Amino acid sequence: MKFKFLIIAIIMLSNFQLAPGQNSNLKTAVFGGGCFWCIEAQFQILDGVESVASGYAGGQTANPTYKEVCNGTTGHAEVVLVTYDPSKLSYIALLQAFFTAHDPTTLNRQGNDIGTQYRSTIMYQDNLEKLQAQSIISELDKANVYDSKIVTEVVALDKFYPAEAYHQNYFNSNGSQPYCQYVIAPKLEKFKKVFKAKLK
Repeated sequence: MKFKFLIIAIIMLSNFQLAPGQNSNLKTAVFGGGCFWCIEAQFQILDGVESVASGYAGGQTANPTYKEVCNGTTGHAEVVLVTYDPSKLSYIALLQAFFTAHDPTTLNRQGNDIGTQYRSTIMYQDNLEKLQAQSIISELDKANVYDSKIVTEVVALDKFYPAEAYHQNYFNSNGSQPYCQYVIAPKLEKFKKVFKAKLK
């Protein structure tokens, strides 16, 4: 798996830098890759990321609760809203981080977290984001980076609903919890090794 992380980094390294003169106004991006506690912790440590909010998106229920989403009846996925500075970190770089942060080949599942709420998803906000996401998926599949084809869905963002307050900044606030120690912490350490040059 370490080798695969390196391949991802090599494939997209040339896209990591921004074009001269790019607007430095803050932008947002929305990703789902299993439990939002995990990917929140990983995105938070990237230089250029201003904030990360856990929440729900992609379903039909307005103002969903965590319990409703966990029941799998809302259509929503657990996602994160990443606010970032494009003068420091590009959307392409965020996509690179996203594909390193989870396994995009398992349908509606990440480890023991099973259900459509844990699906791998990129929720684009404009056509450029859509094209960039589709292009990277194509590149990774062609390079056979993973043993199976990527199943990440690329869909337009409708509405992001922030999760309950206790879900926000979860790993940093609950680092001693068993889930944090045995699930999130190992993922975070692998992530740090790949992105050591881009950490805060």
